[in-house]
Amino acid sequence: MGVGKASIVAILALFILASNASADMPASFYQAMSSMKNEEVLCVKNYEAGASVTEAYRDFESLDKETEVVSRTYPDWPGNASLEVSINSYVFGNAHIAWQSRDSLPDQKGRHDLYSRSVEDLSGAFSIQKFIQLWSNSSIYGNVSLDWLPCA
Repeated sequence: MGVGKASIVAILALFILASNASADMPASFYQAMSSMKNEEVLCVKNYEAGASVTEAYRDFESLDKETEVVSRTYPDWPGNASLEVSINSYVFGNAHIAWQSRDSLPDQKGRHDLYSRSVEDLSGAFSIQKFIQLWSNSSIYGNVSLDWLPCA
């Protein structure tokens, strides 16, 4: 009977030591984890189209997003390419949505002319629904016609 009690005491001692060792992490661990900031960044470039899009979320408490990217090049039609991005997100934090369109061919000095650029920085609780469509050449889809709202 004495041997049985000794082994039970040894097992209990090992259990107590193991549970004390893994019970809590040091306070510095929790401080480091709470100071880490959430970040999610997506950057897509289509060099043939001369187009790039950035979607970035930082310091967010909640983020629910769905992003679809379609980047195309057309080998049969040199100089024709496209970049399309559909963004649908609900954010409580900070967001940065940006895009730019440049000439895919450099000028005499080796620079690429900037055609257009958009930068949007948001902070707070908000919803983003955006469709960005950048083409290197409108002949990709034949004659493209955009119907703009008339001025009142």
